[in-house]
Amino acid sequence: MIRTRDLTMHYGGLKALEGLNLDIEPGEFFAFLGANAAGKTTTIKLITGLLRPTAGDAWLCGHHVQDAPLLARKELGFVPDVAVFYDKLTALEFMEFIGDLFEVEEAKAERLTGDLFEQFSLRPYAKEQIEHLSHGTRQRLAIAAALLHDPKVIIIDEPMVGLDPVHVRVVKEELKARSRAGVTVFMSTHLLNIAEELADRIGIIQSGKLISLGTMGDLRAKHGEQELEKIFLEMMSAPDGVHGMDRH
Repeated sequence: MIRTRDLTMHYGGLKALEGLNLDIEPGEFFAFLGANAAGKTTTIKLITGLLRPTAGDAWLCGHHVQDAPLLARKELGFVPDVAVFYDKLTALEFMEFIGDLFEVEEAKAERLTGDLFEQFSLRPYAKEQIEHLSHGTRQRLAIAAALLHDPKVIIIDEPMVGLDPVHVRVVKEELKARSRAGVTVFMSTHLLNIAEELADRIGIIQSGKLISLGTMGDLRAKHGEQELEKIFLEMMSAPDGVHGMDRH
């Protein structure tokens, strides 16, 4: 699970994140929405330990992200908005590296790599150097690598960028299946239809503050029976701080 308490990040006078409190349970599919520069990526970097907060705390599966970073990251599968690779490695060598990094038993890593390569249509690229792969293929490889060690928490930033419709469906089905199996999924996305389709709960952030938190049912009850895109645009057009907070 993911837990934050008063999580705050300031860059000088810029308040990128202000007092974020979240409790995301095992098996929950959580979508995190906001306009550009709202604080989504800062939140993800704080939860994954890539940034040290100005104030507040974050936990992954009960492990404090700052005090026990190795234990926290062992439970985490992370796909950033721009995945970083060792470009001279082949796709297969990269998966072997990830398996070693997370101490996955060799035979198990080999089996899971085969399954993931089949699922994400990566077999034809297994011996290709990553630097020669297309953006969409690299994205599929990043997702496959994040799933190799069977993480208990998946944090994924803009997962569908660069994917064709076939692989969008594959990724959606896999993430939903993982959440049903008890994995916590935290997804940041600009694709509101994807969030509406997949998420158990939705958090909306604006100017570093969480302005809404609840299910689609909660949002519709407050804003009227309408799709998420209309609700989101309505909230983004309102002055900061006048939305009120749905706490469910």
